[in-house]
Amino acid sequence: MATTILSAEKDPMGAAISDYFNHHRADRLRVFSSQFEEDEIPVKELFRSIQSMPILERTALQMATGRILDVGAGSGCHALALQEMGKDVCAIDISPLSVEVMKQRGVNDPRLINLFDETFSETFDTILMLMNGSGIIGRLNNMPEFFQRMKRILRPGGCIFMDSSDLRYLFEEEDGSIVIDLAGDYYGEIDFQMQYKDVKGDTFDWLYVDFQTLSLYASECGFKAELIKEGKHYDYLVKLSIA
Repeated sequence: MATTILSAEKDPMGAAISDYFNHHRADRLRVFSSQFEEDEIPVKELFRSIQSMPILERTALQMATGRILDVGAGSGCHALALQEMGKDVCAIDISPLSVEVMKQRGVNDPRLINLFDETFSETFDTILMLMNGSGIIGRLNNMPEFFQRMKRILRPGGCIFMDSSDLRYLFEEEDGSIVIDLAGDYYGEIDFQMQYKDVKGDTFDWLYVDFQTLSLYASECGFKAELIKEGKHYDYLVKLSIA
């Protein structure tokens, strides 16, 4: 799996986060995909307080214990919430601009590093992968490598809290039946590209995975998956621990 760190000219989300932090406003953070129409991410949402976070995220933050790793930490909203709760957290991201904002916002231990960089060898009791945390796995065939990496950085008795969504609702017909091309790629494998002002990132793979499929891969890789809570729109929070 890629161990990339973004450059400023390829980091639209980081540019949006930096703008919002420094100027209290941001332009549109546009999202493109070959599978969907153009969308946008409300940049203000990336700075939300714990009170305005979805129930799945709040639940994960409350359940996190010990030394915590916040993966894809962005502006640091989860890390700051954990710090307010008196918890010990290391926040990582591949965006230099986002990491700089985290530093300025008071995140205690922000790191510019990719989760899959083998030089990052610290171990943790809890790994948090929120805001569709399964996304960074990219594709289903990356699951074995992902779980092998998790085994190396999880402490004994540790666990991962990850949220994701089952996108099958996008293929639902009016009569309630679901039409999915079983011969094609898995329906939760999406390609995305972001743009902020004139900063356009590279296309990247992003994985939405249903709980049953995630459980199957987890089991094959020596993990057990426990459904913690379901959201209102096909989303869910899972706890993954070494079996």
